[in-house]
Amino acid sequence: MFNSIYSATVTSNEFFLMAAVSLVTGFIYSWLMSFRIRSTKRFFIVTSLVSFVVAAVITFVNGNIGAGVAIGGAFSLIRFRSAQGSADEIAAILIAMGSGIAFGMGYLAYGVLIMLGLSVLFFLFSLLPIFEHKSLAKDKLLRITIPESLEFNDTFDDIFSRYLKTYETAGIKTTNMGSMFRLSYKIQMKNEAEEKALIDEIRTKNGNLEVALTPYADTQNTL
Repeated sequence: MFNSIYSATVTSNEFFLMAAVSLVTGFIYSWLMSFRIRSTKRFFIVTSLVSFVVAAVITFVNGNIGAGVAIGGAFSLIRFRSAQGSADEIAAILIAMGSGIAFGMGYLAYGVLIMLGLSVLFFLFSLLPIFEHKSLAKDKLLRITIPESLEFNDTFDDIFSRYLKTYETAGIKTTNMGSMFRLSYKIQMKNEAEEKALIDEIRTKNGNLEVALTPYADTQNTL
């Protein structure tokens, strides 16, 4: 059961058996992960296919070092042309790739065990009440767009002192071809019911340009 299905030369029957098992397992895995990861439909389609893609590559390389290095280079190009995902999404991709290696070497039982077993562990670990820093849930990211001519160092301090419990600068960048600045602040509201009032007062000082207020934990990679 835990032996490789591949012989010295991979036959078409062996390959199609591997493809069927990896695709079915990938679909089940993607469905299970959808209960714990909030992402797009496309992400879960890709996740269900990753194990088979990796397995096919491993099967075709089959000990050829040169081909393996070339494929590794291709994967690195794909990585650097892709947007950085959340920790959950990266973990889901790594699990799928790990099981794909097992499938590609013909160890179908190990591939199923890795993929479905780790998805169950991921689900169980996410339910445990550990490492839950409740204060982080109150942190929000405030992004303010201002014209280049506006001095921003102390402009919003009086507004922040009235509405915010804590605030700190999280980033400053230029936008719109350098004609504007985008200021990012990590904040905690004194009263969350006053969010609209905070935004309205900021708009009176930034010339009614864009103001965004989002959960800080969901936007740390987009400052």
